Amino acid sequence: MEGLTLEANKREILGKKTRFLRRQGITPAHLFGHGLESLSLQCDTPKLQRTIAQAGMTRLISLDIEGDKQPRIVFIREIQREPCSGELVHVDFYQVRRTEKIKVDVPIILVGEAPAMKEKGRTLTHSLTSLSVECLPDKLPPHIEVDLSPLEEVEQAIFVRDIALSPDVTVFTDLDQMVVKVSEARVEVEEVVEEVVAEEAVAEEAEEKPEEPAE
Repeated sequence: MEGLTLEANKREILGKKTRFLRRQGITPAHLFGHGLESLSLQCDTPKLQRTIAQAGMTRLISLDIEGDKQPRIVFIREIQREPCSGELVHVDFYQVRRTEKIKVDVPIILVGEAPAMKEKGRTLTHSLTSLSVECLPDKLPPHIEVDLSPLEEVEQAIFVRDIALSPDVTVFTDLDQMVVKVSEARVEVEEVVEEVVAEEAVAEEAEEKPEEPAE
């Protein structure tokens, strides 16, 4: 799980002035942690983007802060981006202790193929995209794979209780919550039928309405 490293410097530019850092290819960041006073940091944007692509929100990162004797073991807690351009605006890191459990939402990835999907007119509904889990930092999975191969018939589903995880990982998501399901595709014709019936009723009413005598 380890192996990712990132360099950071302590940041003195705060508030709205941080926009000047972004123009120089530097992204503002903050470091938080249990019992830790938050630190204002800054990272080289291209290096930070590569780290985000590799680590996501669950992999541990060795954060080497200039002036510190030892790197901090962290994971990315929050990523802020500019809505239109997608440009990095700010990143929050959370420092962990190897002996303390952490609670994280881990993404679910669907793998394999569902035999039931070989028939036409069927849909695969992925209704749960992450699991809320708690474990020691070293036991945290970067993602959770859900195998679709058991879905052999229509209306079959996989629930949280069906996912096999390490005994070191505690799941907080409702075990009866559905993760993925194969269903028959619904043909939405009711509205069309209703419109046709309404049009026919109007036409019949117009035909039955007597002509008003001329004055």
